[in-house]
Amino acid sequence: MLQREAFGGTVIYFKEILIASLGLLLVPNNISIDIEEILGKSKLLGPGPQARLENNKETIYRLNNVSETISEIADTYKEAAATVVEEDELEENKNLKLFIEELQNNLDGLEENILYEDLQNEENEELLKDIFELVLNDGQVTRSELLEVFANHNNYIIGFDDVEISMKLEEDINCIIDTINETYKKLKLDLIYKQKIDENKRNLGNQLDGVSKVISSLADSLEKNIEDETKKFIAKREEIILLAREKNIDIEDLNIRQEKTGRYIVTVYVDSCVGPEDKRGCSVQIMEKILSKVLGEKIVIQKSNCGFKNETNLCVNTYASLDKYTLQLGLSKKTKDGSSISGDSCLTLKLDDGKYLLVISDGMGTGPKAREASQIAIKMLQRLLLSGFDKDTSIELINSTLSQTTEEDTFATLDIAILDLYAGNIEFIKNGACPTYIKEKGKKVQIIKALTLPAGILENINLVVYDKDIEANDILLMCSDGIMESNTEYQNKELWLRDILESIETDNVQKIADIITKESIDNGYGIAKDDMTIIVAKFIKR
Repeated sequence: MLQREAFGGTVIYFKEILIASLGLLLVPNNISIDIEEILGKSKLLGPGPQARLENNKETIYRLNNVSETISEIADTYKEAAATVVEEDELEENKNLKLFIEELQNNLDGLEENILYEDLQNEENEELLKDIFELVLNDGQVTRSELLEVFANHNNYIIGFDDVEISMKLEEDINCIIDTINETYKKLKLDLIYKQKIDENKRNLGNQLDGVSKVISSLADSLEKNIEDETKKFIAKREEIILLAREKNIDIEDLNIRQEKTGRYIVTVYVDSCVGPEDKRGCSVQIMEKILSKVLGEKIVIQKSNCGFKNETNLCVNTYASLDKYTLQLGLSKKTKDGSSISGDSCLTLKLDDGKYLLVISDGMGTGPKAREASQIAIKMLQRLLLSGFDKDTSIELINSTLSQTTEEDTFATLDIAILDLYAGNIEFIKNGACPTYIKEKGKKVQIIKALTLPAGILENINLVVYDKDIEANDILLMCSDGIMESNTEYQNKELWLRDILESIETDNVQKIADIITKESIDNGYGIAKDDMTIIVAKFIKR
């Protein structure tokens, strides 16, 4: 499968992309890859594939982003692989050997114990094996069972008629019983951990599948309908280039696409200025006017990569249709009393396609471990979405990463709202998260909820997705469970937030966030009993 020529002809073989991307998993951490460094920055490339690739700068930028993301995921596997143990260590004879070795190590310092020599004697392997089978079946060994095992091996413990000897025997026996049970308990935890590693190995395949889908999607997006898009926008493209040239702006390349919602996304590649002394000035405002005129609607700058600041010879600017709604945001956070760090993390971000991303992640528990889980979830989601991963694949990757990157079970909720302020639509994605509340002007508060487990608990997760049209002056509220669970008077915890949101008269989003946070702390008599995070958003029609 290859990309046909368009706008100068970019040829990309999907098989080569996939092989190169998977090859990044083998690259050491201290090596960074810059595709422009490999291809060179010269514009005077000779004919052939390099020249065609140079003509499509967007391909270079997107592949760089994807490459960095795959490298980060590869690092995750490398860290997890450091603890991998050979599978044959989980076999029954290996387990017995591990038990005997651990038990005999734990007997150090008990040389005066009457049972010490019997348990340390290598010739008594059958006795030790019977003890192991007992704890394996019952989870522990009792006094009567231990004495019976010794008796079955012609080793009878006597002397209970003498009080002093009897007390010493009881003390020795109880000490050995405790040592055996503690040894098995530790071994059992080790075996569970090794089984977890086996699960993680399987997760590796799932993650690679996800990466493969992304690379495939990227290649497909470059090929899909490109000839139709070329014909559809070729006249507008030529008109834009001509008008820009009249303003002394030489466009190196120009990509136009139109989403299903009608929003235009335009990427413009122009020569970088040489610094403040360059009299040409920045072309952004001029290009906004040109694009608006040609495309017939207000177009504004979406993202700017200044060539001068990035020390490259090109400025890469992305423009988009102006949103039909504006967004007001309020944010309030409170760390649990007595905790040094909040386990909640949140993110508000404008994506490359013009949509807004609002996220709250609540790491299970409090403190550094909870913070680590929520930060992994938030940072990976941001990186993956900005690199072109779809939301479903992104959350699957986060789920499997959380399940294998920490020594202890670490989970995190994900509460996501994707706002399309051009189309006037919100998409909600919930993974173990609290309900979301929407207050419509003059109406009751709607509650949007889903019953799902947090990321990192299950190997496969079922995302709950819900979408809703935006109405002018709607107020949206997202929160962590420290807010929702703070009220002890309501049997149904989610209802107290609905009631208080209905009773609040102000529509100032920051005031709403502050009022509800203060009320949540008051529910604990002035003590924040859990980490608290709340995001409030209001939509205003232009």
